[in-house]
Amino acid sequence: MSKKITLNHITKVEGHAKLNVEIEDGNLLKCELGAIEGARFFEGLVVGRKYDEIKEITSRICGICSVGHSMTSLKATEDAFGIYVSKQTKLLRELMSIGERIRSHSTHLYFLALPDYLGYESAIEMAPKYKKEISKALHLMKTGNELVATTGARQMHPVSSVVGGFTDIPSKKQVRNLLLLLKESRSQAIDTLRLFCKLKYPSLELETEHIALESEDSQPILEGAVVSDKGLRTNQENYGDFIDEYIVKHSTAKFAVKEGKSFVTGALARMNLNHENISKEIKKILKKNKIIFPSKNIFLNNVAQAVELVYWIDNAIKIFEENNFKQERLIEFKPKAGIGRSATEVPRGILFHEYEFDEQGFVKNCNIITPTTQNLRSMEEHIKVYVKKMLVSKNNKDYITLEIEKLIRAFDPCFSCSAHFLKVNWKET
Repeated sequence: MSKKITLNHITKVEGHAKLNVEIEDGNLLKCELGAIEGARFFEGLVVGRKYDEIKEITSRICGICSVGHSMTSLKATEDAFGIYVSKQTKLLRELMSIGERIRSHSTHLYFLALPDYLGYESAIEMAPKYKKEISKALHLMKTGNELVATTGARQMHPVSSVVGGFTDIPSKKQVRNLLLLLKESRSQAIDTLRLFCKLKYPSLELETEHIALESEDSQPILEGAVVSDKGLRTNQENYGDFIDEYIVKHSTAKFAVKEGKSFVTGALARMNLNHENISKEIKKILKKNKIIFPSKNIFLNNVAQAVELVYWIDNAIKIFEENNFKQERLIEFKPKAGIGRSATEVPRGILFHEYEFDEQGFVKNCNIITPTTQNLRSMEEHIKVYVKKMLVSKNNKDYITLEIEKLIRAFDPCFSCSAHFLKVNWKET
């Protein structure tokens, strides 16, 4: 007896993806996961463009991670031209990135992941019974949006951060308003962490390498060496030495491997490699709920995101309270021929940008590797192991389908924009 599971549009993830699974006599024959969106050629679109246009173009790769692409693009450009920005510029960029982290994690946790664990198909269905949770989510999302809008001059595709600094900075009144909003949101972030610590997660641990940026005394976001739990340690500019991309027939998105093997990046990887730097309060909540990091259970990526919500709200409050922002002149520079590379931690993992410029500052070549590209191979392998595990227990098609979706959503993949299932086919012959 053979079975085919076809998830034509994977629901409650960012973007459009498809999964094909074939089973015969209880054995898994095929597992193919990939993006099904049309190729968008952003790497080619920036070729021939001047350095001050790149950030505006690459931020359109994703509305969810527009800040992440902007920051990574700016840092790579500055790396090529030998520009060293001020401490204030770094802090404002960090605040903008924190805002994106807050709104992205809040959206994923409450609207994409939580319905799975409460037995609902969507957040809309669970809203009548879980009105308080939805209200918390919306307030957290508002906080993230306001933080991005105030530091970046726009909620999506920020414009104030440019090569060499900021064209505008938050006013004292705006800072006061943001502080109030952040402090109001902190209790909601704590409640979110407690909620996601209490959920019952499937057990699925694969000895896959976890890769993230490293921070000496905090959680990584814009700076740090690239490290892993298997001994990798290298500078950001050397990312090409360990990542190989390849193309498969069933996906318009590339896949990435390290030394021919899959790896994981994202909140769980960040927590595994930097867990000692979280606050005592967060550690106490985790301990009370018997959540232990490091962990290889990908479902705990949800808990890691909830931890980051609390951590980054605390960090944003600290930055605003300890700094007095003043308008600065942009750093003066002249474009020059060269290559610039940068890596940052965006909500879903490490993002790499690389540009080669000519003498006038026009792009000759570009390479961008997103977190989802890096996670796709590992997602396929996790699905294979999980399906085999469920087949042994002889679970029915509806259960297996839901659990596959739950697993994919645990990675919080971003294929470009929110999508919903149109059709699920299970055929038996």
